Amino acid sequence: MTLLTKITLSIALLLSIAVPFGAFAVGEKTRGRYKKALGINVLLFAGTLLAASGIFFTGNASAAETVEAAVGNAAGWGYLAAALSTGMSCIGGGIAVSAAASAALGAISEDGSILGKSLIFVGLAEGVCLYGLIISFMILGKL
Repeated sequence: MTLLTKITLSIALLLSIAVPFGAFAVGEKTRGRYKKALGINVLLFAGTLLAASGIFFTGNASAAETVEAAVGNAAGWGYLAAALSTGMSCIGGGIAVSAAASAALGAISEDGSILGKSLIFVGLAEGVCLYGLIISFMILGKL
């Protein structure tokens, strides 16, 4: 990939962030302006993603000719798996904590004696993130 292609994709990515933010900041102060800014952001980002995919995935594919290339590819998949296990578990844990914590706050405001029980449920939801982190450490330990 040439330097010009890298610069073009970087500029397109920055514009996909800056243009919707500018439209949101400068636009009319209406209720739907955030939807318009979000729509522009999604459209520009998807266009940048499609253009980058077209640039990256065109050309000739060649098989790994040496064992070192195959091992490097396997290590790359291992790093990707570790990142996904941590990232997806933290997203799931965040969703679970948001539901459990808001319900716990509502319950505590009605009856303060159930604080301990509600903290247990919030802690169980946070445990999902720790399990993903442990799995990613186990994957990285194998590499």
